[in-house]
Amino acid sequence: MINYNNKIFKPVQNTENGETSNDTIFRYKQNGNILTAEYEGGKIIYGQLIGLVDHEGKIDMRYHQVNQKGELMTGICNSIPELLPDGKIRLHETWQWTSGDQSKGQSVIEEQ
Repeated sequence: MINYNNKIFKPVQNTENGETSNDTIFRYKQNGNILTAEYEGGKIIYGQLIGLVDHEGKIDMRYHQVNQKGELMTGICNSIPELLPDGKIRLHETWQWTSGDQSKGQSVIEEQ
């Protein structure tokens, strides 16, 4: 199992309907297979996520955040890890809003 504890991630790619950007910083914590994170930056004033990590390091998570418009946004996300040559982690994410327009998207975040 990949351990995400105390790792910091930043988005490097996102679909247009997403709110994260390279200005967003995710701070991950992990205890056993339970993953949590707080994040902020760019269009996001504050966000949190909670998820479960499987034996391959894949993450099934739920998130909620408040954007700069003052809206509370929620969604689901599945992340697949890729180990980079320098040992850092890249996460390939497929997500869907469970609020707003319920649209889907894809993003990529990388360990800093």
